[in-house]
Amino acid sequence: MPPAFVHRITKYDPADRDEHGHYTGTEDTISDRGPVEGAYLAAVAAFAEDVGIDRLEIRDPEVAGFVHFGGEPSIVGHGLGRLFPPDLTGYHDGAEVSLPVALELVRAMLRGQGAWCRLEVGDVFTVHVGWDQYMYVGSDRPCADAVARTRALGLFPEPLTASPYAAEADEAEVTEPVDEHFWMRVRTALASQHALLLEESYVRNAARWHRVTPENLDTVRAGLGPRALLTVWPDLSPDVAAVLAALPQEETIEFVWEEQDGTISHMIVDDTDYEELSAHVSDARAARALPLQLDERHPLLCAALPDSDGVLRARW
Repeated sequence: MPPAFVHRITKYDPADRDEHGHYTGTEDTISDRGPVEGAYLAAVAAFAEDVGIDRLEIRDPEVAGFVHFGGEPSIVGHGLGRLFPPDLTGYHDGAEVSLPVALELVRAMLRGQGAWCRLEVGDVFTVHVGWDQYMYVGSDRPCADAVARTRALGLFPEPLTASPYAAEADEAEVTEPVDEHFWMRVRTALASQHALLLEESYVRNAARWHRVTPENLDTVRAGLGPRALLTVWPDLSPDVAAVLAALPQEETIEFVWEEQDGTISHMIVDDTDYEELSAHVSDARAARALPLQLDERHPLLCAALPDSDGVLRARW
């Protein structure tokens, strides 16, 4: 169940909205990276104090992808550089973080630097950021003190029935867990094809690629990230020239290739990039082009890693 009490918290005075609720005032839609941004973070801390929580769970994490919709340009590290290592270990669905780290995640979202997630404590508390500095805080109690504190900070807490960015119970598109039946199907495919391409999406818009064989499958399995989405594709083709020659015109595709050292790399490209791509992968050992359109993507298998108790909690 979502929290019963939801507030939209912004720097926008409701008196400056038209009859349709659109803001007509002069406040900027990007963070000031100063006292107003600090007020947003203090408001979150006030609600957390009212509820009595000091740790939150990262849910539905993502980073900037091929298309970035933030109000400011995304940056290297997606605004997470001071919080997590470059490989983003610790930033995954279900990861528990302290309130100070959660506040820094809210800061990164306010700045639109690339990272986004929901921060939750079951059905007790939630906070996330939408477009244009609109922040949504949900709690299982009215939090009158936090509401008053938020107003004193110069922000405007407005009660809502629900956040437009709240997770929907039925929003998960992948409901199959990665279980022993899944791995049996992988092994069966490997018995006839010898190698497969495994896409490990550890957060939305970020993936690691593995070329799995009967010999390395157990090693790859042991290194997979928590709650990752696993998508199995046919193996890369050793005829890289033929893959390049068959690239579609007027489409954007994902090009995946194996470097000489065995590293699997990938790149989003369209026909304006093909000449540069050909030069870039001239010494690749194998490659494959994958469509980006959902109705054209037909992997062999797709499932998500459950928790250690076998329950699938990731909302892919």
